[in-house]
Amino acid sequence: MLGLGGIAKKVFGTPNDRKVKATLKTVTAINALEPEFEALSDEGIKERTAALTARAQSGEPLDALLPEAFANCREAARRALGLRAFDTQLLGGIFLHEGNIAEMKTGEGKTLVATFPAYLNALSGRGVHIVTVNDYLVRRDAEWMGKVFGALGLTTGVVVPGQTDEEKREGYAADVTYATNNELGFDYLRDNMRSSRKEMAQRGHNFAIVDEVDSILIDEARTPLIISGPSEDRSDLYTRIDALIPRITEEHFTLDEKQRSVTFTDEGNEFLEELLLGEGILPEGQSLYDPESTTIVHHVNQGLRAHKLFQKDQHYIVRNADVVLVDEFTGRMMPGRRLSDGLHQAIEAKEGVAIQPENVTLASVTFQNYFRLYSKLAGMTGTAATEAEEFASIYGLGVVEVPTNKPIARADEHDQVYRTAQEKFDAITAEIKAAHEAGQPVLVGTTSIEKSEMLSGLLTAAGIPHNVLNARQHEQEAQIVADAGKPGAVTIATNMAGRGTDIKLGGNVEFKVMEAIAAEPEADPDAIRARIEADHAGEEDRVKAAGGLFVLATERHESRRIDNQLRGRSGRQGDPGRSVFFLSLDDDLMRIFGSERLEKVLNTLGMKEGEAIIHPWVNKSLERAQAKVEGRNFDIRKQLLKFDDVMNDQRKAVFEQRLEIMEAEEIGEIAQDMRHQVVDDLVDQYLPPKTYADQWDGAGLAEAGREMLGVDVPVADWADEDGVDQEVVRERLYDATDALMAEKAEAFGPEQMRSIEKQILLQTIDAKWREHLLTLEHLRSVVGFRGYAQRDPLNEYKTEGFQLFETMLDSLRVEVTKKLAQIRPLSEDERKAMMEQLIAQQRQQQEAVAAAQPQPVTEPAAAAAGAAPGFVEDDPSTWGDPGRNEPCPCGSGKKFKHCHGAF
Repeated sequence: MLGLGGIAKKVFGTPNDRKVKATLKTVTAINALEPEFEALSDEGIKERTAALTARAQSGEPLDALLPEAFANCREAARRALGLRAFDTQLLGGIFLHEGNIAEMKTGEGKTLVATFPAYLNALSGRGVHIVTVNDYLVRRDAEWMGKVFGALGLTTGVVVPGQTDEEKREGYAADVTYATNNELGFDYLRDNMRSSRKEMAQRGHNFAIVDEVDSILIDEARTPLIISGPSEDRSDLYTRIDALIPRITEEHFTLDEKQRSVTFTDEGNEFLEELLLGEGILPEGQSLYDPESTTIVHHVNQGLRAHKLFQKDQHYIVRNADVVLVDEFTGRMMPGRRLSDGLHQAIEAKEGVAIQPENVTLASVTFQNYFRLYSKLAGMTGTAATEAEEFASIYGLGVVEVPTNKPIARADEHDQVYRTAQEKFDAITAEIKAAHEAGQPVLVGTTSIEKSEMLSGLLTAAGIPHNVLNARQHEQEAQIVADAGKPGAVTIATNMAGRGTDIKLGGNVEFKVMEAIAAEPEADPDAIRARIEADHAGEEDRVKAAGGLFVLATERHESRRIDNQLRGRSGRQGDPGRSVFFLSLDDDLMRIFGSERLEKVLNTLGMKEGEAIIHPWVNKSLERAQAKVEGRNFDIRKQLLKFDDVMNDQRKAVFEQRLEIMEAEEIGEIAQDMRHQVVDDLVDQYLPPKTYADQWDGAGLAEAGREMLGVDVPVADWADEDGVDQEVVRERLYDATDALMAEKAEAFGPEQMRSIEKQILLQTIDAKWREHLLTLEHLRSVVGFRGYAQRDPLNEYKTEGFQLFETMLDSLRVEVTKKLAQIRPLSEDERKAMMEQLIAQQRQQQEAVAAAQPQPVTEPAAAAAGAAPGFVEDDPSTWGDPGRNEPCPCGSGKKFKHCHGAF
């Protein structure tokens, strides 16, 4: 029986249905314009863009231009790519333009959908950013969709890591820019560390369309982006502490897998103290609880986390003697990303690779706060509905489910739960073998590299040919996914199946054509296409007859979205398909969230070995567990954001101040305001308000004036004058400091003085901001303890963070004023001496570098030194007695002791 809500939905439709229905009118208007735009020449399409641009930039609302812009873009895409957008793709484009998240199933053509709102919003001339998850997709989409934008008369830019500053500026100057989320965030931070406006790459934040929006704005939002610089090297301490961790046993620590935390017990602390004293790491007479032991305790905690919480081939891999993190959500490697607070160094010590120095934060921003800079934000994904609340509360984004072009024909089967992992993997192997023999392609989802390689071993033992796609095979990703739909293909993937490349039944024709054209650039592309399409014919029908793509997941992920993404690889564009999840009570999710109750049920049912329980109730209980985990992760991200919002307001103020300084032609006024503020503070300090002249500290003010303001003023004499109060002293100090700076400006020349003021201001702001970030980091790490005193840590952080910011601004004003007061033009002799000193330093540096480089040995050292007659390179008996540290006479280039002189 339907409740009131159910009856209302049946009569009026869901809110989503109503939104889709209302928007269909606009789609009808776009379709009505199609004949008009089909009749245009290629040049005519570009002329329409010019006309629409003129209207947009003269103030006509973009909504009014939408039907014509979308019709023009559809025609350009049809000509450039041979793809005519479906009505559902136009719907998705409209929702994106309105600033929503368009939830579109896999294979619905999201890459093409983005071109419509991007084109419309680029008409304003303020640029559009299309954000994707990796460099490969950035380049692929920009090259592919760049043909559409080119046909419309717009420019397309690419922003990826490793580009020069000039390439970056060109990328951002384009009408539409394709970039990864990481690079956008880092460029924002780098721009706000530049010293002149023309060095900055980004030109504002107008409109961003985020592909895989759930991955970028939710999964990656837990960790901030940080630009850092090296600090002191403590690698020896990490290595010494790492050697102790294996001696710690289970009674010494408690591990909480739900919270991903590990802490020492009281026995553990005592054992540790003895251990550290015995090894000489903790000084004699010092306890772990002493304030001096903070650094050692921090290192030990990080060492414990590295060993107990971070598993090789799941959370990271070791590649080329380097610890590379693996993204838990996509399974991709994240080169260049490092864990903060010395945790990465602890993992490097554990793995026995070179320990890189720890870093200090120079600038940081969270993805939440970066993407909230945009005037308008939109996103696309196949799975957003489960996180609709988070998108709405943090980003103000609505989620709209766009109907599929063709009805979904995939069969989603109930989960199969086994008692042990062994039983589960036996059943999985049997299921894969049956599908492979029937010619049905299978996509197997695993949650870690370790498990994907273990399953690969089982399939190899069973004689089943297969491909493995995980962070180790990152480079072959597109190729492996393109082949995943071939008859009988078996593909094992780690959490990232098919991102960016469609799994088409029978194999991906477009991918094969692109590869063949690249391999045979001289051949006729049409002939290549015809040959490949002929080879491909029939394979698609064979796969459809076998049941389409079979998605088999080996366990449930913490997030329903990741499961839905995997499921969504099958059944694209109305294709047949099936999906099923194989689980066991040993799986992480089952073990951590309520496997005891299920085990009782299995025992009650008296299940035999190898049997599975299959029931909708199991699915429901698992979904509830996943929803709990999702809720907890949302709370973590919300809390992170609340703390970052405190810093974000300050970050914006500092970055805006920097921008103002960089753009200003004349900044003497800013420097003067700072100088006068310092004067005000000094007068208030030494001549307190509402006091008499005999209570003033005139000598103190005169001394401070010499030190901070560079002026020598007779404050004591002024105090003896009639009618002189604090205001008069203040004005006289203003005049004295202004006169001093006017003299300096005259001595340096106005142009040079402006440049000096600008550089001093920017350098001092950057130095103070770095110090402030470090102070906030330390405050953030200890403020949680205030909760024990019944005080809200967030409010405490806000209050103290604001006070620290005020203190930073005060010290910034003092520092700038002091530096400007101390500068003076150099005399000719001083300039010469400085140049000579610089040249000498450079020479010393070059000599040191040269001495540190191993010199290539082109001939045997003995021969080069004028060897004795009878010297034979291949006969050691003729070499005489070479020194152990001299180059080996054999000509290897090694020292003698490491070559023929080795013991």
